[in-house]
Amino acid sequence: MRLDGAKMDLIKKIWTARKLILVVLIPLSLLPLPLIHPCSESSCAYVLIVTAVYWVSEAVPLGAAALVPAFLYPLFGVLKSSEVASEYFKDTTLLLMGVICLAASIEKWNLHKRIALRMVMIAGAKPGMLVLGFMCCTVFLSMWLSNTSTTAMVMPIAEAVLQQLICTGIADSLEDSVTVDTQDEESDKEENQELSTNHLQLLDRKHNENHEVCILNEELNGLTLKPGFGPEFFKESNGNLPEAPVSIPAPPKKPKKQGDSLYPTKRDHMICKCLSLSITYAATIGGLITITGTSTNLIFAEQFNNRYPEAKVINFGTWFIFSLPIALIMLMLTWIWLHCLFLGCNFRETCSLSKKRKTRRELLSEKRIQEEYQKLGPISYPEVVTGIFFILMTVLWFTREPGFVPGWTSLFEKKGYRTDATVSVLLGFILFLIPARKPWPSAFSSKSKGEDDDEEEEDPLAPMITWKDFQRLMPWEIVILVGGGYALAAGCKVSGLSVWIGRQLEPMSGLPPWAVILLTCLLVSAVTEFASNPATLTVFLPILSALSETLHMNPLHTLIPATMCVSFGVMLPVGNPPNAIVFSYGHVQISDMVKAGFGVNLIGVFVVMLAIMTWGEPLFNLSEFPTWALMRNVTGSL
Repeated sequence: MRLDGAKMDLIKKIWTARKLILVVLIPLSLLPLPLIHPCSESSCAYVLIVTAVYWVSEAVPLGAAALVPAFLYPLFGVLKSSEVASEYFKDTTLLLMGVICLAASIEKWNLHKRIALRMVMIAGAKPGMLVLGFMCCTVFLSMWLSNTSTTAMVMPIAEAVLQQLICTGIADSLEDSVTVDTQDEESDKEENQELSTNHLQLLDRKHNENHEVCILNEELNGLTLKPGFGPEFFKESNGNLPEAPVSIPAPPKKPKKQGDSLYPTKRDHMICKCLSLSITYAATIGGLITITGTSTNLIFAEQFNNRYPEAKVINFGTWFIFSLPIALIMLMLTWIWLHCLFLGCNFRETCSLSKKRKTRRELLSEKRIQEEYQKLGPISYPEVVTGIFFILMTVLWFTREPGFVPGWTSLFEKKGYRTDATVSVLLGFILFLIPARKPWPSAFSSKSKGEDDDEEEEDPLAPMITWKDFQRLMPWEIVILVGGGYALAAGCKVSGLSVWIGRQLEPMSGLPPWAVILLTCLLVSAVTEFASNPATLTVFLPILSALSETLHMNPLHTLIPATMCVSFGVMLPVGNPPNAIVFSYGHVQISDMVKAGFGVNLIGVFVVMLAIMTWGEPLFNLSEFPTWALMRNVTGSL
């Protein structure tokens, strides 16, 4: 027994130190690769494998693992230290910084909350339309904010609505039972005229606590009980009571307790599951639409532009035109899938906009949403300024190089100097300068709603955002992670490892393009369920680029589907941060996420395949092997 206990203690200690053991053993076990084959390809492969294992296993933080190429490449003679350092800060980093400035202003002045509540008010409180309304507002916000920030902002609003639905369901059960008991009371009055005062007081003491709890619950949720019931009812009835006192019966089915929520019926629980999961899926879908919507889009754009500098096909406009139909189709199909899975297929009952079909619960939920919106007050001056900057940034991105007409960059003599990052950094910088108060006197001054209310009231020239606001949202770990991916790609290019990988993939040349794309989508979607999305894409992009060049396919044929599908890690709480946020509210279980996420995965792969084979071909000219990829292929082979 002592030996068994010692073994168990040893196993526990090893398991506790598993990450440290992995960090040490992986580099040592792979060290023979560059020592036995002392060439630049093997040295680069060693660095790539070590970094990839650190990323996938998360033995060290992602940002720390991204620094591995910064010291291993110079040590093995793959790249100079100055060359590696230049890869960690690129044009997309400036683009992200400008977008974060706008996102900080949106969140500081609650513009995102106003947009979300307004869209939900338009959708109504029918379960089907409520889910669709939350999905639409989440998709829109996720286009400009990070998926994690969007989910963290929308979920509290959704939780308040869900709690209102649940509490109203309990109240409905109370109201029904009280109505039935009232009818019984009228029929039994004649038999109970001689109830004694002592018996009355006993009944009052016995049931007083239950009614007080009920009344407190109703007051907290903005509801009112019918007059005539409660503790006062027993005192003012002059003894005209039935033998059995009026009480609150339990719901037909025992409420399930999960977290702090009570589900009066199974249908209420299904609504909670459906709405919770719809928000994380909508955040993922919204992140696909813009090139800045998620970090994986930025990784793809920068690596593609670095590898193929002659290709001028990926910008904000072309990406938006390609991905917007994907997001809209996925949004509708995902909503239908979740509705059928959790709410059933009776769309007429759950999606009707007619006021005659609305129940008391739905009317009260709409009232709760309107109250939350009214708490925001009239739209303030900082919200107006933020909205103008939001629209201005979007318009300037679209009109920089639209493709079908000359953009505003054609007004400058030197071409190619201005990018999307120029616009975002310029507008982000101006947000640090514009005062958050109106420059002219007004009868009603806008009240600050940020975290530094007192400070801004004292300083009339306080700016729209401060450096603290920017620093709070700036994801420096993602910046370093993206930089580590650029460094790995640069090492693969200089060492010739990408060409060697491409030659090993030549046996796949017999496969048709659609089969290669399908295999790419399925492989990336499977891996990203267990590894972080940025790390997965960073590892796969160089391999897929080499594969496309070897098969003489347009590299976008495989790179765009991989970039899209890497965001479909929606089956597990560890798949991405929005999943973890939704899971933490306690409405869904892992089995629910696996079941619903599997369907969303299939929907995503199907829609991406449809897009790349239809409207993606003329948009990116995918039917031909482009000259910019041919030049890269010839240069690499030399």
